[in-house]
Amino acid sequence: MSQPDYRIYALRYAMREARRHEHFIGGDPHDAPMPMDYFVWAAVNEERAVIIDTGFTAEVAARRKRNYLRCPIESLAMIGVDPDKVEDVIISHLHYDHVGSFHKFKQARFHLQEPEMQYATGRYMKFEKLRHSFEVEDVVGMVRMNFAERVVFHNGDAEVAPGITVHACGGHSMGLQCVRVNSARGQVVLASDVTHFYENMEAGRPFTTAFHIGEMLEGFDRLRALAPSPKHIVPGHDPDVMQRYPASPGLDGIVVELHREPSR
Repeated sequence: MSQPDYRIYALRYAMREARRHEHFIGGDPHDAPMPMDYFVWAAVNEERAVIIDTGFTAEVAARRKRNYLRCPIESLAMIGVDPDKVEDVIISHLHYDHVGSFHKFKQARFHLQEPEMQYATGRYMKFEKLRHSFEVEDVVGMVRMNFAERVVFHNGDAEVAPGITVHACGGHSMGLQCVRVNSARGQVVLASDVTHFYENMEAGRPFTTAFHIGEMLEGFDRLRALAPSPKHIVPGHDPDVMQRYPASPGLDGIVVELHREPSR
């Protein structure tokens, strides 16, 4: 039985100035500027809209000194998605920039790898280096969502909806997952933080925030195995995504369409 196709959107909601040494374990001998973009993603067809990650809030942006461009959840209206009607939200992991605006969905279920909840509420959070990427109120909020029966836990690969699957990868965070979505151009793999930039995966150079470096390296291989080609892998924070993919009409610099062929 054939799987339904989705239109897939990357919505850019924030950015920050950064340098190359911040994105590679061991630094970089050519320490040039290397800015980072922040995205949420949406898979949309006539039957449903599934949102992947929920970004962070203006308050967190101010505290962490990020350039907050727009509310990612309110901005879903630009692609015709009403957050109040969304039934399924995939949370790739519980870092602040991927779960922070979850409270803006009135009825959605949140799909999360169970090891990620264990990680974010367990013994490793006593280490500042590891808890730095989490906001305690986000974690507590997701615990409350579980008590409200709005969290769907997965342990490994699973189908969230016809044509949309999650795949456990680990590495960057204990319960990190990527998402594969069926589209008109084939199966697109939304890597989230399995690879932050194209270069992390292509050069085999892990990102600086890591729970398990070996699993992060294996995650690069997992992305390649899940995707029909490298052109079907979309990294989680690379500004080049906005250059490679065509913009939605009238949304230059804000939304690009991942179901269409990239320029390279």
